Amino acid sequence: MLWLKKLFGKEDKFFDLLEAGAQEAKTSVDLLGRYLQTLSAGTPANLDDFVQSRRKEKQIRYQMIEALSRTFVTPLEREDIEALSFALYRIPKSIEKIVERLSIYPGQVPQDAFHRQAELLSLAAEAVVFMVKDLRGGSNLEKIREANDRLQYAEGEADKLMLERLKELYHGPYDAKEVVILQELYEIVERAVDRCRNAGNIVVQIVLSHS
Repeated sequence: MLWLKKLFGKEDKFFDLLEAGAQEAKTSVDLLGRYLQTLSAGTPANLDDFVQSRRKEKQIRYQMIEALSRTFVTPLEREDIEALSFALYRIPKSIEKIVERLSIYPGQVPQDAFHRQAELLSLAAEAVVFMVKDLRGGSNLEKIREANDRLQYAEGEADKLMLERLKELYHGPYDAKEVVILQELYEIVERAVDRCRNAGNIVVQIVLSHS
């Protein structure tokens, strides 16, 4: 029986790793929110938590690759597991880039400009966590659709907010250097929301293919 367990593997480990990846993505988003609060308070920021979060996500990603290579039968299509794992991995990577850029921003970071974006990013990450966790139980299509609606709402609002921020940049009292830097920062935050949406889309495709 031992060789059979090794051959077919334990299904739970894939759901465990996917859920851990989704939760770590949410953790990185929460850290961004706290980081913005730190900037608002004018206190020195500690980036160690972000470093630890990225290390955990990389470890989860490595464990997933290893598990896929050693398991003969998987609970979901191998390509779907790989796609979702990679999509989740890219979310904290985007958050890390946001924080790195904010930490070297040469001027006073416009706090209000990022807080709403961070709220929408948190909403998107919460939806992703719910959707990934729902995969383990066979998935409720209606609940997945509701969560995906929240995710799509966050992504749509992020797009609208992006246009508003750009309009403020182009018509506000900013010099050319500030416009370039802030525009890139806004785009990176929006890209993080897009990556949450991409992960959600993969979950929806998986559920639909098994319904």
